[in-house]
Amino acid sequence: MDQEFRRVVFRLLGTLEVLGPDGPVRVPPGRQQTVLSALLLELDRVVSTDHLVDVLWEHDPPETARTQVQICVSRLRRLLGPTGAVIDTQPPGYRLRADETTVDAHLFRVWVRDAEVLSREGRDDDAVDRLRDAVGLWRGPALTGVEAEWLRARAVRLNEERLDAVEAYLDVELRLGRHTRLVGEIPALLEEHPLRERLRAQLMLALYRSGRQAEALQVYRAGRELLVEELGLEPSAELRALEAAILNGDPELDVHDAAVEPAPPPEPDREPEPSAERVPPPVSAEVALFQLPTAAADFVGRADAEKAITDVLLADPESVGIAILLGRPGVGKSATAVHTAHRLAGEHFPDAQLYCDLRGTRETPVSPSNVLGRFLRALGVPGPGIPDDLDERAAMYRALLASRRVLVVLDDAASEAQVAPLIPGGGGSGVVVTSRARLTGVPGAHHIDLDILSEEHALALLARVAGADRVEREPEAASALVRAVGRLPLALRIVAARLAARPHWTLAAMVTRLSDERRRLDELAHGDMTVRASLSLTYDGLDEHTARVFGLLGAVDGPTIPAWSAGALLDDDHPFPADLAEPLVDTHMLDVTGVDSAGEPVYRFHDLVREYAREKGRAGADGNGSDAEVRRLVGGWLFLMEEANRRVFGENQLYLRGDGLRWSPPREYVGRLLADPHRWIADERANLLATISRAAEAGLDEQCWELVTQFGAYAERRGHLDEFEEALRHAVRAVRAADNRRGMAVMDLSTGVLLANRRRIDEARSVISRAFSGFVDLGDRFGQGLCRNYLAQFAYYEEDGATTRRLCEEALSDFTVAGNPRGMWRPLLLLGRTCLDEGDDERSTDYLDRALKCATETGDPRARAQVLHRIAYHEMDRGQYTSARERLRDALELIAHPGDQIGEALLRLALGRAHLGLGEVGPARELLEQAVELRRGFGDDKGVAEIRTLLDAIALRGGVTVGATF
Repeated sequence: MDQEFRRVVFRLLGTLEVLGPDGPVRVPPGRQQTVLSALLLELDRVVSTDHLVDVLWEHDPPETARTQVQICVSRLRRLLGPTGAVIDTQPPGYRLRADETTVDAHLFRVWVRDAEVLSREGRDDDAVDRLRDAVGLWRGPALTGVEAEWLRARAVRLNEERLDAVEAYLDVELRLGRHTRLVGEIPALLEEHPLRERLRAQLMLALYRSGRQAEALQVYRAGRELLVEELGLEPSAELRALEAAILNGDPELDVHDAAVEPAPPPEPDREPEPSAERVPPPVSAEVALFQLPTAAADFVGRADAEKAITDVLLADPESVGIAILLGRPGVGKSATAVHTAHRLAGEHFPDAQLYCDLRGTRETPVSPSNVLGRFLRALGVPGPGIPDDLDERAAMYRALLASRRVLVVLDDAASEAQVAPLIPGGGGSGVVVTSRARLTGVPGAHHIDLDILSEEHALALLARVAGADRVEREPEAASALVRAVGRLPLALRIVAARLAARPHWTLAAMVTRLSDERRRLDELAHGDMTVRASLSLTYDGLDEHTARVFGLLGAVDGPTIPAWSAGALLDDDHPFPADLAEPLVDTHMLDVTGVDSAGEPVYRFHDLVREYAREKGRAGADGNGSDAEVRRLVGGWLFLMEEANRRVFGENQLYLRGDGLRWSPPREYVGRLLADPHRWIADERANLLATISRAAEAGLDEQCWELVTQFGAYAERRGHLDEFEEALRHAVRAVRAADNRRGMAVMDLSTGVLLANRRRIDEARSVISRAFSGFVDLGDRFGQGLCRNYLAQFAYYEEDGATTRRLCEEALSDFTVAGNPRGMWRPLLLLGRTCLDEGDDERSTDYLDRALKCATETGDPRARAQVLHRIAYHEMDRGQYTSARERLRDALELIAHPGDQIGEALLRLALGRAHLGLGEVGPARELLEQAVELRRGFGDDKGVAEIRTLLDAIALRGGVTVGATF
C-alpha cells in the first residue's frame, strides 16, 4: 500500500499538487491549474478544446481563447516532463496519458472498487483497510482553491464519494463488531455532516451495541429535532425503523459471528524532546554594531525570498543593491533579512555589517540623524568629530563606505525619508530594508513581498521547536494547528514555544485552545512574543478614520471582502469605494486577492488579523457589528443580488419581496460590477452564504429570508442544491425565532422547491401545502399563486388532469388579482401540456402560444427557453422534427450565456431526440453525451442513468431511420 501511495504524482484530493522525481512541481495558479485539473479528471480521455474554453471562461471567452488554451497545454507539457505524464493532441482537443494509480482521485476509486471485491469475497478486514487507505488519500476538500465552475461541480461529487467511502467502511466495521471503537469516531463525522442520516444510523447502532441504548435514542431525537427545526421534515423511514428496533431491543441489531474487537496497543513511552533554544530578540538600535543579531536557529522555508534578496544585492558590483522586504506583521521579515544577511556577510560584505531597528511601527521611530550618528561611531568616528547636521552626517557616512563592501540591514522602516539618508553612495555595498509600508519612493529599490509559510514549512517549523516526535505522533493535529494560526510564522513560533515548554501537552489540546476565535489572540502569547503586540504596533500608527475602517471590516464574514463593504459599513457613497480600504493595504493589514468585475480590488484578512480587527471593532465607539452597520452591509448584498437577478430575469420576478433594508453602492460602480450578473453571483457565492448566516445570527430575519429567495433563484438553475439547503437552514431558523409568519411561508415554499428539485415530490407537496395555508392566512394572493403552480405540477406528474387544470386556473386568477400577469406563463405552459396529453391539440396550441407570448414579455431568456422546449416536444409528438430542432436550438442559445446547467442538460437531451427523429445519429449521440456530463456535474445520477439507457438503445439498434422514436 505504501508503495502504491508513493507512486502518486498528481494530487487533486485537496489543493492541486504535482510531485516530480526531484520534489514538488509548481504549476502556476489560474489557467494552468484549471486546464491540468480538467485533463486529470478525464484521464486518458479526449477533452475538447471547446470544453476547456468553457471551463476557463464560462460565459464570455475572449477571441484568443483557443490560442490561450494551446499556450497553457504547451506550458503544462514542459512542466510535466519529469513526471512521465504525456499530453497528446488528439482532435477535437487533448488527452493526458498517465497511469491512473498516479492520480490520487483515480487511485481513490481503484481502492474503493478493490474494497468492494474484497468484501464480496468475505475479506472484510482487508476491505476496511482498503477503504480507510482510500479515504486517507484526502488532504482536504477536493480541488481546494480551484475557481472554475465546472471543476467545483466535479469537486462536490468527489467529496460526496469520500463520504460514501467513509460510511462504507463504518458499515463493514459495525458488521465486524468494532462498535466500541466507532463510538469515538463517528460523532466528529456527524458534527461535520449533521443531516447525513446514514452516519446518524451508524452512530445509533454503535451506541446500542455498546450497551448505551439511551444515548442511541438521544442521537435519534437530536437528529429529528434538527431536521424539523431546519427543514420542517421528519427523519426517513429507515431511521425511524431503527429507532423502533432499538426501543424494542430487536435481536437483529446484535452482532452475529463478529470477531472480538481488539484493544488498541499502548502508546510507547517517549522521552520528551528537548526544547529548542529560544531565539533572542534583535539587538536594539541603542547600540550600532558591526555584527548582526543572532540568526534564528529554527528558520525555515524562505528559499525564494533569500534568492531574490541575493540577486538584488549582488546584481551589479558598481551600484548599491537595495532589497525592501515587505509583509504583514508577524510574517517573518526581520528573521528572513537577518538570516540572509548572515549567509552573505562573510563572502560578499566582509568589511562591515551594520544593523539598526528603525522602530517604524513604534510611537517614535528612530530619526535618520540618530542612526547615522550611531553608524559613524561604530565605523570609528569619534563623538566630537560627528557633525550635527543631517546632510553632513550622510555625506561623511557615504564617504566612509565608498571603498568598502558593507551590508546594511534596516529593520522596521517607517518611510522613505527615514531610509534615504542611510543608503551608501558607492558600489559594492548592499542594503536590506524591512517594512510594513510599501516604500515605493526609494530610488533603485526592489520590493520583495513575503507571504505566510507553506504548510510543509509551517510543519517543519513546528517540528523544530516543539519536537519532531510530537508532530509525527499527531500528524492530523499538527496540520490543524498550523491552519489555526494561519501559517503565520510569529504565531506558529509562539504556539511551538508553549508546547516546547510543556512537553506533557498534546498538540490536539493546543488546537482545542485555539478553537475559540475570541480567545485565540490571548493564547498566542509566550514570554515577550505576542501576536497582539505585533499587530498593535501597526494599528497604533493608523489615522483615526483608517483605524475605524479596520475595526468595521472585521465584521465582514466570508472568504473575501468586496470593495463596497467599507462604504456600506460607513454609509459612505464614495464613487471609488476601494479608497476607503487602501490605506490598510499599504500597511499590510489587509491583503488584495484579486479584482472584481468593476475593476475594484477584492480584499481578504489573514485569519489572525481578522480576529484583531474584530477585537478592535468591539472596543470601538460604534462597536463592531452594531445593528445599523450590519444591516447596511446585509442590505448591500440584498440590493446587489436583487439587481443581478433583475438583469437575468428581466421582469419575470417570480419571487416574493419583503421589507428588508436595501443599501446601494454608487450607481456607476453597480453598473460595472453587474455587467455580467451571472459571473458576479458565481464569484460571490461563498460570500453570499456567509452573509445569510450572519444575517440569521444578527436577527435580521426579513433580510435573511429575502436573500435566500434571491440566492435560490440562482442555485436552482445552476444545480447548487446543497448550498441552497444550507442557506435555507439559516433562514428557517431566523424567521421562526422572530415569529415572522410571512417569512415562514416563503421559506416553506422555498424548501418545497428544493425538495422538488431533488425529486422528493411527496415531501415537497406537504411543505408547499403548508406554505399555501400560510399565504391564505396572510391574504397573499401572489404567494398562493406560486404555491398552486407547484402543486399543479405535482398533480400533473401523477396524471391527475382535472386537479392540474383546476390549480392552474386558480393560479392564473391569483396572479391577476395580485397584479402580476407576467407570472402566468408557468400555469399556461402546464395547461398546454395537460391538453396535449388529453389529445386536445387545438387548446394545447393556444395555451402554449399564450405562454410563449407571456414569457417573451417578461424578458427572461430562461422562461422563453422553457416554453420553446415544451413546444418542441409537442412538435416531435406530431412528427415535426425539423421545426422542433430549430426551436430547441433557439432555446439553447437563449440560455447559453446564463450558463443554466440544468436547463442546458434538458435541452441537449431534447435536441438529441430531435436529431434521432431526423435519422441524424452522430449529432444525437454527441448531444446526449453532453447531457450526461452536465447531469453528472450537478449530481443527477438518476438522470444520467436514463440518458445512458437511451444511448444503449441507440447502440443496439444500429442505424436509425427518419422518424425513429426511443
